Amino acid sequence: MKPEIAIIGGSGIGEIFTENEHVNIHTPYGAPSDYISLGEISGVKLYFLPRHGKGHRIPPHEINYRANIWALHSLGVKKIISISAVGSLQEHIKPGDLATVSQFIDFTKSRKYTFYDGPKVVHISMADPFSEDMNMILLKTARELKVQIHPDVTYVCIEGPRFSTRAESRMFRNFADIIGMTLVPEVNLARELGICYSTLATITDYDVWAEKPVTATEVTKVMKENEYKAKEIIKKSVNEIGGLSTKKCEKVMEEANL
Repeated sequence: MKPEIAIIGGSGIGEIFTENEHVNIHTPYGAPSDYISLGEISGVKLYFLPRHGKGHRIPPHEINYRANIWALHSLGVKKIISISAVGSLQEHIKPGDLATVSQFIDFTKSRKYTFYDGPKVVHISMADPFSEDMNMILLKTARELKVQIHPDVTYVCIEGPRFSTRAESRMFRNFADIIGMTLVPEVNLARELGICYSTLATITDYDVWAEKPVTATEVTKVMKENEYKAKEIIKKSVNEIGGLSTKKCEKVMEEANL
C-alpha cells in the first residue's frame, strides 16, 4: 500500500525519519523543492518533502508550491502535516509555544494560487480549510506531552522574504494570531486536490509590533527547542492520523462550483 501521509517542513524531521528511498517526480508545473523521501516514523510509512529544499535554499516567495502539492498527490498522498515556523501577533502566544491553525488571511501578492487556470474554472470552498480531525489529534498529543499549544489560531500569510513593518504588524494583530510566509498557497492547492491538510505552527518570536528585540542566537535557540517539540508530537500522532478517514476532504471537489 502507498503511504497516505506526507510531512512538509524543515530538515530537522530527518532525525526521527527513517529514509528508505528517494523519489524524483516531474510535474506539469516543474520541479518540486527537492526530491521526496519515502520512509517511516514510528512504524508508519510516509513521505517527507523539505519545503525550502535541502539546505534551506529556496525563499518563501520562490517555492514551487504547485509542483510540491501535485507531486505528493501523484504519489497517493491524502493527508499533509505542515510544520511552519511563525511569529506571534499576540502577547499570550509566546516564543516556544506551538499552535494548530483553523483559519488564514492571505496577504501574499504574486504566487500561483490554483491548478485551475482555465479553460476549466473551479471555485473551491475555503470556509474551513484545515482538517479539524488532524488538528484535534495534534492538539491532544501536544497536551499529553505537556507542550504549550494554542488551538484554532488565525495565520496571516505575507509575501516575504522581508518581514513586516511595525505599522503592518500592528494592523495584522487586529485580525490574526500568528504570521508567516509559507502557508499560502500550499493549503489552497491541497484543498483543490481533496487532500486533508493541517499546520503545526511553531512560534519563534514576537513580531515587531511588540518592540521586543531578539537576537539571532535567541531565535535559533527557540527554533531548536520547537523543532524537538514538533518532532515528539509527530512521532506520537502519525499512527492515529494514519487511521483517519479522508472522505470530508475529498468531498470538497464534489461541492465545487464548476
